[in-house]
Amino acid sequence: MNNLCVAHRGFSGKAPENTMAAFRMAIAEPYVQWMEIDTQLTIDGIPVVIHDFSLDRTTNGSGKVKDYTWQQLLRLDAGSWKGRAFHGERIPSLDEVLRLSCGRMRLNIELKTSGNMYPGLEYAVIERIASYHMEKDIVLTSFDEGALRRVKEIHPELATGLIIDARPKDLVERLQSLECSFLSIGYSHPDYELVAKLKEAGITTMAWTVDDARRMKRLANISPEILICTNRPDIWKKTFI
Repeated sequence: MNNLCVAHRGFSGKAPENTMAAFRMAIAEPYVQWMEIDTQLTIDGIPVVIHDFSLDRTTNGSGKVKDYTWQQLLRLDAGSWKGRAFHGERIPSLDEVLRLSCGRMRLNIELKTSGNMYPGLEYAVIERIASYHMEKDIVLTSFDEGALRRVKEIHPELATGLIIDARPKDLVERLQSLECSFLSIGYSHPDYELVAKLKEAGITTMAWTVDDARRMKRLANISPEILICTNRPDIWKKTFI
């Protein structure tokens, strides 16, 4: 299958992002090969799946994720903002998402961190991945180069990828110095020359976040190997199947 479909935070066009409802909806579609999820740490060291550093946009809580325990986060509603049908959806732990995905779905796990915001995040995430023997089905990505270096120190065989919404001239060299085999890049930046260069260096390209058929087709014309990260797997299906 060309231009593999990556469900961004699950099937987040229809269900609340980064919830079990969104993940189940994505997994139910046989053409979805990958899911992209985000992980942070609770104050008691549990990896949880949520995008924003703050709770305000996607839950009925407020303040920073890192200031709450796992038990406190469990009490929050992470679904009602998307619609009444999703009332009571919770912030999932990484553990729950790995258990659901194991043997069924590959995961792009973004390490949501900056500097020393989450000491121990990489270790906690890798420990959970190893417990499900999912090392071959996962790529760990981040905007934070320090986080990617720490992953390689802990587990050199794990695939890692830089996230970037730009196209610096030394991009391929930067990826090689970080030992990345994956690039997560804003959809407007890839062109034939860049993708060919990345392929030659053994680096997989994923473009984000693409929710309309015209942009999906533009990427497909550049290369059938670009992964397409989308909130709308249903639009991907109409475009490619």
